[in-house]
Amino acid sequence: MKKLAGKIALVTGGSRGAGRGIAVELGKAGAVVYVSGRSLRGTTTHGFPGSIDETVEEIRKNGGEAYACRCDHTRDEETQALIERIRQEQGCLHILVNNVWGLHDLEVNLQPKPFWEYPLNLWDAMFQNGARAQIATNHYAIPLMLEADSGLIIHTTFQDQDKYLGTFYYDLAKNTINRSVFGLAHDLKNTNITAVAVSPGWMRTELVLRNFHTDEDHWNEVEALKHTESPYYIGRAVSALASDGEVKLKNGQVLQVGDLAQEYGFTDVDGRLIPRFLI
Repeated sequence: MKKLAGKIALVTGGSRGAGRGIAVELGKAGAVVYVSGRSLRGTTTHGFPGSIDETVEEIRKNGGEAYACRCDHTRDEETQALIERIRQEQGCLHILVNNVWGLHDLEVNLQPKPFWEYPLNLWDAMFQNGARAQIATNHYAIPLMLEADSGLIIHTTFQDQDKYLGTFYYDLAKNTINRSVFGLAHDLKNTNITAVAVSPGWMRTELVLRNFHTDEDHWNEVEALKHTESPYYIGRAVSALASDGEVKLKNGQVLQVGDLAQEYGFTDVDGRLIPRFLI
């Protein structure tokens, strides 16, 4: 039997990147995966590669069960409706992965420079469409998880200990997510629900590959990408956490994918055990 057989998962922002990698690995492990996002096949956000339909298709090709759920997580009523759909169809939710992120809605190259040289709408992209959208999903999902008093909440983030993340809004948004997990763990301490954040390294997402004019079959020919990891690496980290009967011991922590690979013994798709990413 697969290690996550019988588990119900929701992965937000699952059209591409970390969300897709996580959804696929949860599906491979036997979870029933609801994949949410705005991109549908043929009508993707900003014409980006990837869609929730393609993610679901990949899960099914690997023998898993998955459902594509068109949802704009900046609209509370759509998030609420999605959770209600899961309640009606499954009656429970065991794994929630908050991966939705709004930065890609802006054509901004985040190079280190003073924050006043960046447009103020970066705040909306990262906080309203990112951090708040994740918190709103928790708001509607946690009551369903509490009914069974069981579950794992994971926020994808970025952290390199106490180092500055290069740009003001990005640093502030990611640390907001990290602190929200700390607060969630406090509020959930008398339950059997665990909240953690997971920080990957430099991922070869579809957009990164496009920016370097390459693809997943030829990335190792690009010198700048030689230390990157696939989005399935963080997917395997999430799958390992969801399978860990003692995951409660990690409640409230920000966890590095490279450290989790060493702890749980998984590798990236090319067989490499990639250490934690350092700035």
